[in-house]
Amino acid sequence: MNYEKGVCYAEKFREENEAVRERHELAAARIREIPMEHTTGERFGRYFKKTAEFILLCEEVFERQASGELLKAELSELRSLNRRLYEDILPENYKESFANPAYACQELTEEYGTYLSFLYTEIRGMIVYAYESRLTDMTILEEVFIEVYNLFEGEEPEEKELKSVLYWFVSDYCDVTLSYRIRESLDPSLDFAGSIIKNSDLGDERYLYQFGEYISDTERSISAFLNQLPEATVRKMADTFTEGYKKGFEVMGRDLSKKQTVQLRFPLGFERMMRYAAENFEAMGLSPIFLRAAVGTMNRTVSRTNGYFGFSPNRQYEYDHRYDNALYMDKAFKERKLSVLRVAYEEQKELAAAYGGPAVLETFGEEGFHPENKKEAFALSEKQEKLVHAYANESMQIADSYIPGDETSFTIISFPIPEIGERFQEIFEETIRINTLDYELYKRVQQTIIDTLDQAEYARVTGKGENKTDLKINLLELKDPKKETRFENCVADVNIPVGEVFTSPVLQGTEGTLFVGNVYIGDFQFKNLCIRFENGRTADYTCENFADEEECRKLVKQVILKNHDSLPMGEFAVGTNTTAYAVGVKYGISDRFPILIAEKTGPHFAVGDTCYSWSEDAPVYNPDGKEVAARDNEISLLRKEDPSRAYFGCHTDITIPYSELDTVEAVKADGSVVYIIKDGTFVLPGTEELNAPLEMVKGC
Repeated sequence: MNYEKGVCYAEKFREENEAVRERHELAAARIREIPMEHTTGERFGRYFKKTAEFILLCEEVFERQASGELLKAELSELRSLNRRLYEDILPENYKESFANPAYACQELTEEYGTYLSFLYTEIRGMIVYAYESRLTDMTILEEVFIEVYNLFEGEEPEEKELKSVLYWFVSDYCDVTLSYRIRESLDPSLDFAGSIIKNSDLGDERYLYQFGEYISDTERSISAFLNQLPEATVRKMADTFTEGYKKGFEVMGRDLSKKQTVQLRFPLGFERMMRYAAENFEAMGLSPIFLRAAVGTMNRTVSRTNGYFGFSPNRQYEYDHRYDNALYMDKAFKERKLSVLRVAYEEQKELAAAYGGPAVLETFGEEGFHPENKKEAFALSEKQEKLVHAYANESMQIADSYIPGDETSFTIISFPIPEIGERFQEIFEETIRINTLDYELYKRVQQTIIDTLDQAEYARVTGKGENKTDLKINLLELKDPKKETRFENCVADVNIPVGEVFTSPVLQGTEGTLFVGNVYIGDFQFKNLCIRFENGRTADYTCENFADEEECRKLVKQVILKNHDSLPMGEFAVGTNTTAYAVGVKYGISDRFPILIAEKTGPHFAVGDTCYSWSEDAPVYNPDGKEVAARDNEISLLRKEDPSRAYFGCHTDITIPYSELDTVEAVKADGSVVYIIKDGTFVLPGTEELNAPLEMVKGC
């Protein structure tokens, strides 16, 4: 272990920390007094005492981290400290945690409970600020805690007073929290995680506890597993990952030599692979950016995977606080946040111009999450939902002006975690095989499918058995079929593994029912998901996750439609990776595949933006030299008049597995039909090789 690492990283914030040192010392001194006081009454006293004690624990972490002491600690001590920092929100303790809005309202009254639960959740972000030696962020949280404490001394405050303090805490410090987020997204010199990955002994479990994230058996098991794999295997994983990124620039006709940085996003445990990936990227001339997934309400996303992260200690906790922005989201705040965002990008414009895009490692294998909807949790009003969507749209325009989408690329790869089951090692090895399938074979077979679909007027997809799917997908009319194509031939570049051809459908005339019996969308397992389309837009939707029909509709709207009333069909694709499908059937894990793999195991549809959002005007070519013409639809074309009407800021894929599939048909203008898939089997001449894996698992 490199004992100088923590001390050196603290040096990066020396000047900034010194600027707030006096404020911080005053705040910390005041908080040390709070556990011994009795000025807020018995009802609220326990909340303030517990929160103050948590802050003081973070203070201890800050001091020990800055001095380098934590780097020398024994493994047992590091495990104990990690437990103390996160035990309050673990499932077995969460029912009586102030982070739980329901418990907070029960103990602190419905008038104050949700607000104080919000504050406690924000203060929990001090864990990572302490590890990263970010004294400014810690001081801000300590000061707002003291301000709220002062409100409750003596008489109880009016609800609007408490809300006002929290609103202005978020708004006033937006220029600190959001500006830093943009900087850490682009600046490779902020190498807190990078230095751990590059300099630590990754065979020594202690390194995991230096990140400040919750460390569970999952992270420990993945790290131990990767450490026992042969070096050649782990390098192969990293090489596939980084080569996919490089190929992404090549197939899109973009100049990688103009870029200087790449952002790595991954769950903890995969550091050995990330070390080799960083070496590969550096050999390409790219400096790795190791960005932590955001913890504060200003920058936090619902899934909290936009960076590196530890697996969630409690997904219900994160679900309960997914709409904490309801506390402060209004028109004035939206405009302030956009203003700060513009300034932040302008300050980092040189770094933004050098940014090449993200390289993402996803995982699969967790049990399905069945959330509880709590009336005590914050929820966005209809007006706030519109403001959130408007902000997402306008912020994308700002980001695109500094990081043009037609100049960047990305790559995504996925691996299982031990929760997948007892055959984890076999499944991991199979996943490596899936991720490295024959590029040339799939390129040829998929071109055969594309050539057939290019002759059709529309495609039709139907389900079999209990699957109610019956969809007509209208396809773009080609102006010059000799030079243009509708479908992109997706091989192993940005989306690893290989295995799909996809297009942006024409919305007018696209209609019917999409049905899937069992599918994962993010963390959520949907049962009997059903979406009806009219003129390419979602017209109705439901599932069978809850007995209450309205609760089912709410879940679909929240997770799949991202709270939009309706979304267009942004993508239609035919997945061809029958090998991945066979692995799923063989090991009984089909319903636990991530969308990255699942979308390759049958036809799939995406609701939201097209695959080319924000870069529709950049030409895209298939390996045969033809330009992919279907990059727009009727909604994305509105960008030429008003970008705010053209994008939704989401793209959610839904796959029909081969087992639930009857046909994929190419229907020509004269009404004649060419079957690509019939009775769940590839029947188009030139695609027969895809059936071998399907035959192997029939009857499983």
